[in-house]
Amino acid sequence: MTDNKKIGERIRNARKAKGLSQEQLGEKLGVSFQAVSTWEQGKFIPDSGHLSRLAKVLGISLDSLFAEGENSWELKSINYDFSHMFTFVKGRAQMLRFTQTLHVLDRLREAHGAQERRSRYGFATTYMVHPLTMACHALAMGLQDDDILAAALAHDMVEDAHIRPKDLPVGDRVREAVRLVSKSEYDPNEPDWEDKYYANIRKNPLACMVKCLDRVNNLAGMADAFGREWMIRYTAETDKYYPALLDVIKKVPEWNDAWWLLQYQMMTTLEAFKRIL
Repeated sequence: MTDNKKIGERIRNARKAKGLSQEQLGEKLGVSFQAVSTWEQGKFIPDSGHLSRLAKVLGISLDSLFAEGENSWELKSINYDFSHMFTFVKGRAQMLRFTQTLHVLDRLREAHGAQERRSRYGFATTYMVHPLTMACHALAMGLQDDDILAAALAHDMVEDAHIRPKDLPVGDRVREAVRLVSKSEYDPNEPDWEDKYYANIRKNPLACMVKCLDRVNNLAGMADAFGREWMIRYTAETDKYYPALLDVIKKVPEWNDAWWLLQYQMMTTLEAFKRIL
């Protein structure tokens, strides 16, 4: 197989992952679908005038397009079994008598049962795996804390399920943390809304913990869900705002071990993406 054919295969695979036809890709690049077809067949490669735009539209890097090495890895779902995690968290909450966590678990299907966790590669799973993974992560780090688990499980209920903070089946501390990590109160058209959002979170240690658990899980699944341009923005946002949130967590003595693990997981993943992207 020639290098051109390898490049053509990568263009075709990236186009299909984006859900684009040859005609649609051609329209975005200002070329005919016949031109796209010749690229994908390996007859020609895109000229320099189209390469940058092609990589941007397909959400890939030029390095990956022209990489000499090739792999035949089988892609698998990155999400774990929902029912197993639900049973695990519920069993632990019952053993520890975490009433808030149990109440939020009872609302989980109502809030997120109809939502899906997105994948660019055809894998589909319930959105509930996300808050459940955060709760399992907290437990794995030794954070046996009803407020943390309940806040992790409820953290998207205001923003994504449109449940009012006052209607969450939790106490005031958890309710306030969930309110703070929700973006519903901010106008994304305001240029400094993110600065205000993260500044308010930094005032609340529980909100910082929930937001960092959330970010570690989202970073782990970023390449599965997002195109290259979005991943670059997400990496830049994490690099800018999250060290300060981790510093808040570090100052809570009983969270010190969890702080070290969160920092390690977040920053090593972040630096890996910086080098790849």
